[in-house]
Amino acid sequence: MMRRCQSGFTMIEIIAVLAILGILAVVAVPRYYDMLSRSQQNAVSGAVAAIESAANMEYAKALLTTPAVTTYTPTSTVAVGDFSGTVANFAGVVTVRVTGGPAWWSSTIIGNSKSFQLY
Repeated sequence: MMRRCQSGFTMIEIIAVLAILGILAVVAVPRYYDMLSRSQQNAVSGAVAAIESAANMEYAKALLTTPAVTTYTPTSTVAVGDFSGTVANFAGVVTVRVTGGPAWWSSTIIGNSKSFQLY
């Protein structure tokens, strides 16, 4: 009589749940690291775009103060959020490069520089 009142999970049910959790972990962990890597690359690309925007705004400000500006000497170091970067002008082609960032950032992340033409 006492055995019929007791309830709980059988050993097979517990093993089945653990097996399902193991399979989910095997699938989810690589996707998490892939997503983390892509988000870091996108953060660096965003920093490059922000530095490019800062260079364009600085150039526009120079044009407004002196409309006949023929040479553009950008500020060498620009800080954007957690990132810092450099801006260089060689014969009208401006190159921005991310040179520093948060602890996870590495200079080996693809897409950390960009060249563009000022108009």
